[in-house]
Amino acid sequence: MSLTPSTMLPLGTIAPDFSLPNAADGSQVSLDQFSSAPALLVIFMCNHCPYVKHVRDALVALASEYIEKGVAVVGISSNSVDSHPDDGPDKMAEEAREFGYKFPYLFDETQDVAKAYKAACTPDFFLFDASRKLVYRGQMDDSRPGNGIAVTGADLRTALNAVLAGEPAPSEQRSSMGCNIKWKPGNEPAYFG
Repeated sequence: MSLTPSTMLPLGTIAPDFSLPNAADGSQVSLDQFSSAPALLVIFMCNHCPYVKHVRDALVALASEYIEKGVAVVGISSNSVDSHPDDGPDKMAEEAREFGYKFPYLFDETQDVAKAYKAACTPDFFLFDASRKLVYRGQMDDSRPGNGIAVTGADLRTALNAVLAGEPAPSEQRSSMGCNIKWKPGNEPAYFG
């Protein structure tokens, strides 16, 4: 299990555009559909990753809580299905149903969206404010598989609460850690590795 940190995309970056199929129903979901939301949380994730599995229940609860407060949340899986077939759309749809995802779970088959966000690991979190400027990127909290620290979502919650209150997100942000995105052969971006 290799540990990969997030790239820590520069704060202030405007949310890169996307239009991707929702694994649950095949409908296209695009960035502009969330234009009225006070904040947008983009999560690069997948089904098989032990780091995602470790936070999954707490992440689903956190996402549901903040969706009720108006935050737009999307999950994106960019893994190659050639090497990781469990991360393909059919299995993604099963995962979303089984764990009660209230957010669209999108499939980035070309991996172009992961590259645009400079996503590197799963999970990788990107929080944008109402003007879609990046205000937080980093970890959900300090918990990792096997470290004995409870999954609370503390870091991500602090950032979400600040954005919803119209305040700046904390300036100290720690990179997320997880499995690397499973790039298609020859598709690894220059920022990776």
